[in-house]
Amino acid sequence: RADANRLRTGELNVNDTPTLGFAHFLAQGDIVSKALLVILLGMSVVSWTLILVKGITHFIRSSRAERFLKMFWEAPSMQAVAKDIAAHGVNDPFSRVTANALQAIQHYARTAPSNRMADAGTAADLLTRTIKKVLDEETVRLENGLSVLATVGATAPFFGLFGTVWGVYHALVNIGLSGSGSLDKVAGPVGEALIMTGLGLAVALPAVIGFNWLTRRNRVLTARLDAFAFELFTFLSSGKTLSGHTHVDSSKPQQAA
Repeated sequence: RADANRLRTGELNVNDTPTLGFAHFLAQGDIVSKALLVILLGMSVVSWTLILVKGITHFIRSSRAERFLKMFWEAPSMQAVAKDIAAHGVNDPFSRVTANALQAIQHYARTAPSNRMADAGTAADLLTRTIKKVLDEETVRLENGLSVLATVGATAPFFGLFGTVWGVYHALVNIGLSGSGSLDKVAGPVGEALIMTGLGLAVALPAVIGFNWLTRRNRVLTARLDAFAFELFTFLSSGKTLSGHTHVDSSKPQQAA
């Protein structure tokens, strides 16, 4: 009230009144508050970068996968599939599984029988190991970075809460030292301290939403890839290999030509 009277009489200029807000919070914050703010900003940048990069990458790979699957199911033979892979390269999980499976069949036909552990078993065994290895690699590639999003979503609110507790503590200490417990002296600093909680939630929410979105898309893609790998194994193990090649009997090793 005294400041208001001074403001009306002209003794106190408007520019002399303290302006509470985010800028004032930064100016009055100590090294701990600023360090927490830098950490939260870093988390936000990392999470948004991962969401955008993985989202764009997933969209591109899905488009390429749809083109390959359409070509695969419309191809007259595995020879045509192999030619398409040689022409367009391996740009998606489905073409990678197919290319590695075809290479495994060709490798077994050239080297069987072999004493190498990598070539042990029948052609079907080698084909199974090859497909499973590629599926595992694709799963790891799809899940890469998701643990970072999960960590940001789980820890960012606690960083914000710690910043709020730290700010409230210093605000109350300063109020106690000043000897004034009026509402304007308490509400302003405490309200500023709550900014850190809001920042923590603002960082965590996109990370959690992005994690759930990417996890669901990866789960759908993995299920489709597993079904395709089963069909591919059925085609190749039943003798529908490259046209012009003889059927590879999976029950016994083939003699090298």
